[in-house]
Amino acid sequence: MIKRFFTGVMMIALALTATAQSTKSSLRAPAYPLITIDPNTSAWSYTDELYGSTVKHWTERPFPLLGVLKVGDESYRFMGTEEVEVYALLSMGEDAAWDGKYTTKMPSGNWFSPKFDDKGWKTGKGAFGTPDSEKASKTAWNEEKIWVRRPFKLDQDLNGKTVYLEYSHDDDVVLYLDGKEIVNSGPATGKNKRVKLSPEQTAKLTRGEHLIAGYCHNTGGNGFFDVGVVVEKDTPRSFEKTAQQISVDVQAMQTHYTFRCGDVDLKITFTAPLFLDDLNLVARPVNYISYDIKSDTPREMSIYFEAAPNWALNLPSQASTSSTSKQGNLLFAKTGSAAQPVLQRSGDHINIDWGYFYLAGSDQNAHVGTGGSQALRKAFAAGNDITAVSGAGSDGHQNIAYTKSFLVNGTHHDHVMVGYDDVYSIQYFGENLRGYWNVDGKNSIEAVFAKADQQYKTLRKRADAFDADFMRQYTATGGKEYAELCALAYRQSIAAHKLVEAPNGDLMLLSKENDSNGSIGTVDVTYPSAPLYLYYNPELAKALLNFIFAYSESGKWTKPFAAHDIGTYPLANGQTYGGDMPVEESGNMLILTYAIARMEQHAKYAEKHWDVLTTWTDYLVENGLDPDNQLCTDDFAGHFAHNANLSIKAIVGIGSYAKMAAMLGKKDIAAKYEAIAKDMAAKWKNMANDGDHYRLTFDKSGTWSQKYNMVWDKLFDMGLFDKDIIDTEIAYYLTKQNEYGLPLDNRETYTKTDWICWTATMANDKATFEQFVKPVHHFMNNCTTRTPMSDWVFTDKPVRRGFKARSVVGGYFIKMLEEKIAAQ
Repeated sequence: MIKRFFTGVMMIALALTATAQSTKSSLRAPAYPLITIDPNTSAWSYTDELYGSTVKHWTERPFPLLGVLKVGDESYRFMGTEEVEVYALLSMGEDAAWDGKYTTKMPSGNWFSPKFDDKGWKTGKGAFGTPDSEKASKTAWNEEKIWVRRPFKLDQDLNGKTVYLEYSHDDDVVLYLDGKEIVNSGPATGKNKRVKLSPEQTAKLTRGEHLIAGYCHNTGGNGFFDVGVVVEKDTPRSFEKTAQQISVDVQAMQTHYTFRCGDVDLKITFTAPLFLDDLNLVARPVNYISYDIKSDTPREMSIYFEAAPNWALNLPSQASTSSTSKQGNLLFAKTGSAAQPVLQRSGDHINIDWGYFYLAGSDQNAHVGTGGSQALRKAFAAGNDITAVSGAGSDGHQNIAYTKSFLVNGTHHDHVMVGYDDVYSIQYFGENLRGYWNVDGKNSIEAVFAKADQQYKTLRKRADAFDADFMRQYTATGGKEYAELCALAYRQSIAAHKLVEAPNGDLMLLSKENDSNGSIGTVDVTYPSAPLYLYYNPELAKALLNFIFAYSESGKWTKPFAAHDIGTYPLANGQTYGGDMPVEESGNMLILTYAIARMEQHAKYAEKHWDVLTTWTDYLVENGLDPDNQLCTDDFAGHFAHNANLSIKAIVGIGSYAKMAAMLGKKDIAAKYEAIAKDMAAKWKNMANDGDHYRLTFDKSGTWSQKYNMVWDKLFDMGLFDKDIIDTEIAYYLTKQNEYGLPLDNRETYTKTDWICWTATMANDKATFEQFVKPVHHFMNNCTTRTPMSDWVFTDKPVRRGFKARSVVGGYFIKMLEEKIAAQ
């Protein structure tokens, strides 16, 4: 069991320095990180104002978190919205199967019209999905496209009601209501999305027969289609008045908001003390919400925080339990599902429904309560004790709330904490594992909260200093825009992982392939994510690879190349992805193992896994120069053969093996494989040469692609490829840029923002690096798709193509990694 880790000189210095002032970020984030713990417990603000929308999980499902400051008798809502209760007029398939007609053959005529004759269509139960898409699927859909008709009958008029179409789709969807188009997503995916019908549309929803018709196009990977209707209940609101937001500032470990509440200043700070050299902090499932208040005259004030059971439920319709307690000087309110189906649910767009969500704070002049949301809010607004509230709301749930009263005469500072005890985090080849924070089962979440509370002041100072130093260093290395992108990426990448310990004591930092397919420990997600962890703590970089090595070395994975994944999050019981990526994943593992060796300046980790590294290297020697028809990490682009960039990965992988052999004193092996890699690189240059650039595929002149895999040849000065190749490519790429970035290749206008940072790092100077990075910043600053940062975006319009909240934005840190390697 690993108990001690290295504390870097920089972190020690940060801890000892006085609180520093960060350079404020000017980036208007697509979504603002608030709570960042792990793939299950992360929350974001999707609007520019913290009070402009309901706080949401990265899946876009509501994670209601409400914040109100009461000044005298006036209440100011500064966080979240008062969720209006809704009822399902037509349930989604994940709640209850619904009857529909469908076809996977393109229909003729107005198939979306209520009058269309669908007698030749099949009858099925919604939702529809590919086998690996969602457990909510009731009818298998394995083809590329599907057309669905869902008739329904109303026994009441909905005129004057607030009505929404609710839908989930993977990928592109078009929805019609009674023959009129309501939704046309374009290239996108979504889960439990809602579109509000106009008054004119609801006026037509009269008693009688109606029809929802939908078309969904699965452009690759999983497919899913579901649709329903929800209606708002007439719910009174207690906190219509909002604070006035003055500013928002996203730093690496913190998001700062400032407000005016009448003549009172309020600052709210969300802090996740994710110091990557301290694994206890990385694994601690607790975040802080601090509040600083300034008033020029003495004022009686109180603050209110409220959370819904949604934080611990997959569906709002699930039964929940809520309770309060006191331990030491802390008050706790917790909520969770009634059933507690531990590790019974896996998939991409799902939420945890086992374990408990906690809201905690000081017991001084404070109270915690549970009850219906309207009753809790009404009690606080009236100045009554929330502990007197009892019973559930009309939705059947008891929300949890914390209040505190205080006199402000000048300034006042305090904090609350939010956290999650998931009981068991991961199932690893049949064995249920606890989170690293409670690896032996002897810790308690209450003790973790108590320690977090004790360390609050120290950690806030360290976080302030870290953020200030972060912005200074990253601006100096890559420019202000680069620093702001990395600050936004830092918590997102880390929170897309779960840290656990394998039964043999190995660390495992297991990623969830968010908004992609839900795989756990995906190697070609680890590959772009790794620079962040290589830069701050190579032990965590090893933790990204340990389980893949173990999978092969145990004999459970028998193929002569590396696996793609070890399951579907949180069930790590063996690869579940439908297709292999033999050259991709083998190259990734070899390159990253060498990267670890370079950061540690020895190859002991490689020596431990030498046999399987040799097997993968020999596979690349045989199959890597001119790859046959297969997927690479950019699998959304589909299978294709003769991939020049994938060939680079194979060559660099073989070269990495040679370098590790040399570090281990295996001189003959090093010489043999270095010669092979250099010979392959020379052949590559001739095969890929297309005059003023190098091709996408060896067999197609006039094509081009980003050769981001070549960055390692430059970073490690491996000398495999002629240096003029990079110079030629960089010059060519500058002629292909669009307003929002460099396309991935000539086939589409979309790109991968992580790969742009890798390509930019191949440039020889900071100015050229910034030419590639600034358009990415421009995209994020203007993105109209308001979700946690996407890595797959269009370059000709500010719209994401797909993916969000993924760990791969850790790849942005490769420029900093280059600087660290150069300093060795």
